[in-house]
Order: sequence, then C-alpha cells, then structure tokens
Amino acid sequence: MSTFAALREQLLDAATAFAGGPDALPEILAGLVDDVDRALREELEIFPVCHHSPASALAMTRRLRDRQPKVIYLELCEDLRPLLEELRNCRLPVALQAFATELEGFPPGSGPLSVVAPLTEASAEYQAIAYALDTPGVELVLVDRSADHVFQWLPQEEAGPVTAERDGDLHGDAVGVEVGDLRPRFAELEEHLLRHGKVRHWSEWWDQYVEQPLAGADYDTYRQAMALIGSLFRRLGPGGERLAGDEERERHMWTRIREHLAVSGADPATCLYVCGAFHAVSTVPEFGLAADAPAYTITPPTATRWLYGLIPSSHSAIEAQFGLAQGSVSIAAATWAKAATRGGLTPYRLRGQRGTRSRAVSPARAAVPAPAGQVTDRLSGFLATPPVLDGLDEAELRGWCVDIVRLARRNGYLASTADAIAVFETSILLAGLRNRARPTPYDFQDAAVTCIEKDVVPGRRDIRRLCEILLGGDRIGEVGYDALPPLARDVYDRLEPLGLDPGRRTQQRALLDLRADPELVPCSDLLWILRQLLPEGAVRPIMGARRLGERPIQESWDLAIGRHQRSIIELGYEGVTVEQVLEQRLRRKVWEPQAGAGVALAAVEDAILYLGGRRFADELGSRAVELLAAERTVDDAPEVLRRIRRLLAHYRATQPDLPAWCEAFVTAGYAHYCTLLPTAFVDEDTGVRQVGAMLGFLFSMEGLALSLGCDRAQLELAVRQAHPQEPAKMALLWAAQTQLGLLSQAQLRARCDELLANPLVIPSFPLYLSGFVQALEPVPALAPFVVEVLSKAFARLPDEVLLPWLPTLITTLRRHALELVPVLVREAGRTFPASLAELDEWVAPWERPARPVAPARPASAPSGPVAGLLAGHPQACDAVAALLGCVGEWPTTTEGIAGTEGTEGTVGTVGAAAGELLTRHPATTGAIAVLLTG
Repeated sequence: MSTFAALREQLLDAATAFAGGPDALPEILAGLVDDVDRALREELEIFPVCHHSPASALAMTRRLRDRQPKVIYLELCEDLRPLLEELRNCRLPVALQAFATELEGFPPGSGPLSVVAPLTEASAEYQAIAYALDTPGVELVLVDRSADHVFQWLPQEEAGPVTAERDGDLHGDAVGVEVGDLRPRFAELEEHLLRHGKVRHWSEWWDQYVEQPLAGADYDTYRQAMALIGSLFRRLGPGGERLAGDEERERHMWTRIREHLAVSGADPATCLYVCGAFHAVSTVPEFGLAADAPAYTITPPTATRWLYGLIPSSHSAIEAQFGLAQGSVSIAAATWAKAATRGGLTPYRLRGQRGTRSRAVSPARAAVPAPAGQVTDRLSGFLATPPVLDGLDEAELRGWCVDIVRLARRNGYLASTADAIAVFETSILLAGLRNRARPTPYDFQDAAVTCIEKDVVPGRRDIRRLCEILLGGDRIGEVGYDALPPLARDVYDRLEPLGLDPGRRTQQRALLDLRADPELVPCSDLLWILRQLLPEGAVRPIMGARRLGERPIQESWDLAIGRHQRSIIELGYEGVTVEQVLEQRLRRKVWEPQAGAGVALAAVEDAILYLGGRRFADELGSRAVELLAAERTVDDAPEVLRRIRRLLAHYRATQPDLPAWCEAFVTAGYAHYCTLLPTAFVDEDTGVRQVGAMLGFLFSMEGLALSLGCDRAQLELAVRQAHPQEPAKMALLWAAQTQLGLLSQAQLRARCDELLANPLVIPSFPLYLSGFVQALEPVPALAPFVVEVLSKAFARLPDEVLLPWLPTLITTLRRHALELVPVLVREAGRTFPASLAELDEWVAPWERPARPVAPARPASAPSGPVAGLLAGHPQACDAVAALLGCVGEWPTTTEGIAGTEGTEGTVGTVGAAAGELLTRHPATTGAIAVLLTG
C-alpha cells in the first residue's frame, strides 16, 4: 500500500492547508488514491475507458498489441453478443439494438422498448471487438446486464413508449448503453470545472484536460489517470437511484466474470476486463476475484421476446442521445486519426468491413502477462507535467485556417487570405486567454466565427457548421445487405426493378408508368405500404394517389430509403413482410382502448387500399360496429359519416351486395345516433359540427336503414325531444324538422324574418347562420334557403348594424363550417345574375310575386295505361302497401278505372294535352324546327 504514499501525503497536506483544519476534503482525496491503488492491484487486469474517447482507443490498441489477452470481458449487454459478427457487413458508425414491442412483465403501455449501443472506430470497445473477432483463440465475453434487465432496473416512468423522434436522431428515444460514462453527476462540480477551465461545455473540458494529455501517455499513466477521474466523479456524485443501478451492474459484471472463469478455467493473467472508469473503482463487496461477499443472485428476465439487429448511427445521433456537445464526436474522430498517424499505430479493423482501408498490420509481439499486484506511481509525475505545444499542431492549425477560408468562399462568404491569418492569430490568442498550451478545435471554431461570420449568413451553412464539416463532419453509418433482417432485404429486392441505389442517403426520384410497364405495379403497391409505415419524408408521392375507386396509371415518387434505413430495419422486428406489419398495426390500432368507430373505419379503408381481399376488411368492419355501439359520445361523428359514405359507395360500385358488417353498422348507427340526438342538442360539450354530422348520417342513411328494418318513428321522436338553447343548434333543429315535414319552409322563412326584425337577436344571428350552413350536410336542399337568408340580412340590416356583425359572421363560418361554405358559394352563383347588365332587371326569387294556385280538380278515378297495368296485376301494390302498413281497396271491375277501355282513348287524351302545351309555348317547337331543317 506504499505505492502512492507520496501522492497521498501531498494531497492530504494540500487539503489540510486549503480547508484550514480537519474536514471531509482530506478524507475524499485520500479515498481517491485508495480507489486507484485497489483497482490497479486487482488480480484481473482492469482497463478503464471512457465512451468514444480517442485516448482510450489509443491505449487499448497499444495494450492489445503488447499483451494479446486470451479472454476479454467487455461492459456491454450480454445478449448483444451474437450481433458482433454482423459488424463486418456494416460501415461504422452503427448501433447494436435490442427491440421489443410485445411486452410481458412490464407495466401496460410502456412499450415499445429499445436499447442501443453505438460503436465508432475511435472507441476502445470497437478496438477490443475487432481484436477478439479476428484473432484466433481469443474469446470475447459480454458481462453487462441484458436489455431486459436495463428496463427492469429503470424507474417505470423512464421506460415509457416511443415518442416523436428528433430530426436527424437515428436512435429515436432508445435507451443508450455507454461503455464508460464519465461525466460529473454533481451539477456544482461540473459548473466549477467549466468556469475555471474557461470552456463552454463538458465535451470541450474533457478534450482539453483529459484527451489531449493522455493521447501520448504510456499505458500505466493512462490507466492510473482514468481510474483517478472515475474515483473523483464517483465520490463526488449525489448517489440515489442512479448510483444504486450502477452498483447493481457492477455486481452483475463481476458475477458473470467469476462464473466464466470457473467454467472455462481461464488464467486471470491472460484476461482483460474492459469497463468504464466509473466502474473500475467500484466499492461493492463483490468487486474483485478474491471477494468473499455472498453470491449475488441475478434476477431472471421477463417473458418479453426481444429482437436484435443493427441500425445506422451517426456522430450527431450519438451526441444527441448522450448529451454531448455538437461536433464533439467528429472532433474525437479527427483526434483519433491524427494521433494514430503521428504515433505510427495501426488500429484494429474487422476484416472485410465496409468503409475501412486495408492496412498492413504490424507483426504481433509475444504475449507478456502483466505481473499481478506490481504498480508504479505514474500519477505524481503526470499531474505535475504541463503539456507541450509541438510544431505538428501549429501546422495543423494553419491547414485548418486555410481550409475554412476556402469553405467559406464556396458558401458565399467574402473571405480572403487575411481572414485565414486572423483566424490563426485569434486561435492562439483565445488559447492563451483560456490558459491553454495549444489551440484546440474549439478555440479554432470560436476564432473562425469571430473573424469570418458576418451579420447575415449567405448560404445554408454558417461558419460553425462549416468548421464541423472541416473537422470531420457528421459521419453516418450503414448496415450492409447481409446484416439486414429478412423484411428489409425483401424490401430492397422488391424495389430493385426501379433501379435505385438503396445505400444512397440523398433523395432519389422514381417514375412509374404502370400502363406501359405493368411489372412495376408490385413496386407501386410496396411504395404505398411503405408510405404508411415509414416516417414522413421517407417515401413521398409527387404524382398519383391511392383512393377508393381510383388507380393511377402514372406515378412519381421521391424516395429517401437510405436515409431511413433504421426505420426499415425496425419494421423487420415486427414481421417478415411489410404486408404482415401493416396488418398487425391496423389490428392493434382498432383494438386499442381509446380507439373509436372512426379509427376502425379508417383501418378498413387502409386494408382495402393496401392489402386487398375482403376477410381482413370484414374483421375490422365488425370491430367498427362494436366500437360504434359502445361509444357514449359523438366526437368523431363527422369522421364516421365521411368514411362510411365512402365505403358504401365503394362496395356498391365493386361488389354485388353490401358486406354484412356495413348493414350492421348502418342499423347500429341509426339507432345509436337517434338515441344520443336529444342529449347532443343540449350538451354544451357537443359542437354544432358533431350534431350536423349525426343528422347527416340519419338522413343520408335513412333509406338503407329503413330497408334493413329500422323505424322512422324513432328519428321523428328524437327530433321532437330535442330542445336546444344555442342559436346554431336551434337552426340545425329547424332544418331537421323541415326535412321531416314537421316544419314547412314558409314557417321557417317566417321565423328567420322575425329574427332579423328583432334588434336583440341581431348580434347572435351569425350563429344561426352557422347552424344553417352546417345543416347543408344533412339537408342539402336547404342551400337556396340559406342563400335567401343571407341575402335578406345584407339587404335589410343598416350599415351601423351590419359592419360590426360582419367579422363575427366570417369568423363563425370559418371556424364551424369551412368545408361547407363552397357549397353555399355555388348555390349563390346559380341564384344571382352572372353579369352586371342583368343585375338592374334582376329580381330575387324570394321577392317575386307568387304564382296563382290552380284550383284543385275533383278527385276522380285514376286513368292511363299505368293505372290499367296496376289494376291488372295488383300483387305488387298489395305487397308495398302491406310493407308500409297501408290499407287500400281495389275497384271491383276494370270499368271503374278510367282510361282502360282501350289504347286509342289514352293516346287521344295524351295527344290533346300535348297539343295544348305546344300551342301555349310555340318557341320550343320553332327552335326544334330550325334545328332539324338547318
């Protein structure tokens, strides 16, 4: 325990002088040294790392080449191990993913669940994976808890359903698994470090004070420094549920390590344990191979069926998910490449992996087991040695300055060589002001913005974005064809006739002439299904539409398949084909607790359009009937009316008879809306649009409902029981009464005239008009009357009343009846004159004198050939009369029916009437004569 004695005494003396006496600070500093000493003396060599750290990747590469371990224990979800072999078919960065939609053992509504573990080349875990998979005789063992345990140990409010994903975030809102999460968990500590380090965010502090100094450090120095940082953040953390979860992970990992050593018989001297620096200095009793703590029991996983695969990742996705600064992963990749080149180091890369260049691998050295328990103090000298600025960094800075000016000029900036010099000098100045030995990429970025950025950005990219592109850009990975799930490969194969490159992330245009190339019809069907399943923008139709009763002959598509590869891969977790996935989603949608009849009818329409067949559509339709009967509100009545009309028109045009579920839906809807109609008229929460849709359903489906056995008296009784108070609903009630014959148009006109004559009602008259416009849905014949009422209002009201009243009318119509206003406009176009010349002599139809009513002729026996036909075959009339409940008597003899003596009498009667009509209106006869002779 005397290895770090000098460092311990130095820290204790400094703490005592700083605190001015006994305090908690000396105990904390002494504990840091003890943690480092305990971790480094462990029999199993512990390699502390930080997530996506170039310094960790460099130290890992050097250590693997020097020691060549036979077993590598890696802090990664143990059930992700089979995915590692598929990394050869991918281009980094990619993410290992575990995905589950059908959950068992988790709270209802908590799915879907997703876990991702991103990998980049500049990470220690990838170097260990590449070494283990390509080196014969090396075993790679993942020891972290499984994806199922990730969500078992999470607080239930954190394991919620997937929400809308951010733009460009390839991981969605999946839970990220990091190897080495090194960040202060004490907010005051992080704020203190950022303020005294004169940096803006944590990524810049880490790069300046950890990455750069450790990039060229030897292995022992790196290992001790990382352990010290992990101990610092652990001892200054707030504890709580997060620390408890970390300790559970550490118990799990050490248990798995001991189990593997016991089963395999491997020598701990030939093994390497790769974990985060935070876990390398763990204080749990199970830490170490010689721990004498009771055996830790790992809880069994739930019955949830997890699916595994690889999804594309990117630098920006990693930064967004793990809270890193924008551009920090790209800067880390550039630092990794520079350090590897400068040190002559050959990184490990999987053989055959896409996006990597084959390099000659340096000859392997003989394996040198590390002596257990021998630790040399390297921390004291490392902490006291300042970093040195070398010439290579200055040359790199000059190159950056020249390149940023070139990029700025390409993007519209008026930059010159003087700006490059200014950026160079300002970078050095900023580094000096921030007490840095050499300018960092962050100093260069700030200097470029200061010297080149103007008030207005001339192009799409500003200087900060150009600096990120210069320093490496947002590198995006790709999953190869062989590593895709069967569904994704099936999609790529079926789209092959279009001649597209599925790997391109740019947008591609596809033109389909379905009449000239019928073999492209399956491609069209697939694209329409993908449009329903993929996020917006992945598959976008430019020309062509898929509606009931319509099939386009030409289509044009904008496709971004490569950009949404992750979404296509996740479809493979739900089924084998996209048709199966769509069927499952539609079935799941209509069986959700909050689903309504409108949702079910929309699912029926989608099933007809994209899946074909009648079985599945009938199943969804039956569910729609159940949902409609169970509804207690009418909020989605407009949606139900619009969709059932469209579906009935489709079935009448394509099928010999209506499906049974359609008939059941109409009868159930007729009874349902009749029952709820009186309540909806008086309920304040039910809008005018919903009541109008209910009446529209009842009146438009009345003929079909009555033929299926419904009773019209139920509708009349519901209208008579309605007693609304709101003006708009009152107008709707009057329209319904007019349609049922309970109120004549003359009476309705008189009521409206009374409203216009009452000065107390004038301010609320727009609400009445809104109700009348909504009534055009159930009673379209009311359109001329609504035009009449509006015209009377504008003609009779004075300006002092009309001008304050007009904005209310416009906003009311726009809010309540926007889609019905065009119907009103068309009717007004038919009513009013088409030209100004006709306006002077035009008289409104409602102001013209009424025509004299002809005296009613005395009732007489029916005459004509029709009467004779009915009298000769009375069975049809008797059947209709019995159906309607009418009682009638037939004359006992045919002589009692006038006009049945013979055909000649009938013809003569008709001819006389026609002659009288032509004599009274000779213009028609003259026009026909001119047409025939001309």
